[in-house]
Amino acid sequence: MTTKDPRIARLLTLIGAALRPPPGLARIVAAVAMGLICHTLFALAVLAMIVAMFFGLSESLGRVPWPWAALTNAALILQFPLVHSLLLTGPGGRFLARLIPGPHGATLATTTYAIIASLQLLALFALWTPSGIVLWRAEGAVIWALTAAYSASWLLKASFDAGAEVQSGALGWMSMLARIRPVFPDMPTAGLFRVIRQPIYVAFALTLWTVPVWTPDQLALAVSLSAYCLLAPRLKERRFAARYGARFDRYRADVPYAVPRLIPAKEARHAE
Repeated sequence: MTTKDPRIARLLTLIGAALRPPPGLARIVAAVAMGLICHTLFALAVLAMIVAMFFGLSESLGRVPWPWAALTNAALILQFPLVHSLLLTGPGGRFLARLIPGPHGATLATTTYAIIASLQLLALFALWTPSGIVLWRAEGAVIWALTAAYSASWLLKASFDAGAEVQSGALGWMSMLARIRPVFPDMPTAGLFRVIRQPIYVAFALTLWTVPVWTPDQLALAVSLSAYCLLAPRLKERRFAARYGARFDRYRADVPYAVPRLIPAKEARHAE
């Protein structure tokens, strides 16, 4: 089976290699165990996010008394962008590579990163202490419209254009299972990345603002994480500029950051 889409071809190659692992029972068991842990936590974290935000954070398991709840909720918000961004730095990457002892720590780095991110999101959405205040709740046709917009935002966020194997954490444990070096995606320029440079972050921001229930809790979360979605990719683009050089400079000149252009930059230059 062949495909011209390099994103699908790369994923199929990885899956094929993982389905035919070379001998090594301990490595195989450890890799599969890491995969099960990673994807179980990933699924639980995504489910917790979807449900908690749909109800505007009005339902959760946190029971910290007020006003201390305001501090714990703020800490829960801040821990995600801070740790998430720090682990993407050079020192953070080296920490991830050493976190799992033994010879496979570096190979498992993307899986370890996904596990940590999933635990962070689970903590944020499961341990949140609701304020008990509902500012607005959609009704009638409005709730259906917002539910459709909310669902569409999640579908956009689930795009595999940036590399599904990296986003889900599968790259690490599947590479360990196949006993190969992890092959990372090239600089993403296809799919939604043809329209804007940061579609995953924009989709995440959209999920924050299309909920049908609004509370002070959801407002605080939306403002905080939207700021993260706008600012954090600047650090990512510095890494891309250093890694890809003139190629990224050309891409950055042609494709807007977060808001699509009505007329693509190339067409605009030709029109001039």
